[in-house]
Amino acid sequence: MIGGGIAVGLVFGAGGGGPAGPGLRVVAAESVYGDIVSQLGGPHVSVTSILSDPNADPHLFEPGTRNGLAVARAQLVVQNGAGYDAFMDRLERAAPAVGRRVLTIADVLGVRGAHANPHLWYDVPRLGEIAAAIAGALERADPAHATAYRAGLRRFDASLAPLRAEVARIRSRYAGAPVAYTEPLPGYLVEAAGLLNRAPDGFTRPIESGTEPSPQAVSTMTGLVSGREIRVLLYNSQAVSPITQRLRDAARRAGVPVVAVTETLPPGRSFQQWQLAQARALEAALAR
Repeated sequence: MIGGGIAVGLVFGAGGGGPAGPGLRVVAAESVYGDIVSQLGGPHVSVTSILSDPNADPHLFEPGTRNGLAVARAQLVVQNGAGYDAFMDRLERAAPAVGRRVLTIADVLGVRGAHANPHLWYDVPRLGEIAAAIAGALERADPAHATAYRAGLRRFDASLAPLRAEVARIRSRYAGAPVAYTEPLPGYLVEAAGLLNRAPDGFTRPIESGTEPSPQAVSTMTGLVSGREIRVLLYNSQAVSPITQRLRDAARRAGVPVVAVTETLPPGRSFQQWQLAQARALEAALAR
């Protein structure tokens, strides 16, 4: 058995049942995990992703009736945890089901605490752990296709080689280079690439939570870009505010490259293609 079992629980209650339909019914809280599930499971899974709109701000998301129905019918739920998708807990409580399994990625990685960065899919060194946990959950939920899930995991892990190589290349060429991000979304990528984030928590954390950073924090961030004290500004283009837009514009005026990053999977791209494109954009910006 692969992936271990520490982060998968069974939710019991009314409803539910055994496998039915075109494949194992899986609900992914985020399209990021939905894409990984689809790659691992192939024709043996039927995946519904809840957070999937590339034009929506995930921090403002409110689930609807269709989301609740999907969770009610799911045999496996894959969610991020760490407070990022707390709406999933509400959906699961509202629609208890016999035998439904819930995999929480934050539990797999041991990420917890009020100040933890919940954007776990940016943690390139630990993507193998994430994929193994998902494959293990698929295997436990559908043992008949265990061999296929294990083969899917091997393919997925091999497909991460270009992304891993790109991050290693950035680290070898630009380790210690100062950068800043508007919120901690790409924090794990920045760390894996050996870059130094100069953005103060007093700015990034309020922006992440949708509140106003202090004038002092805004001034500090503005000074970083206007004084060209950073090589790159990483900008969450999916969750914008007047403050972050002004900061982006100030960076451009100062000649500081801006790299857009997003929280959900862009349409028409696989997880690997998306993350590799962002990593390459970061390297290109550092090279300027």
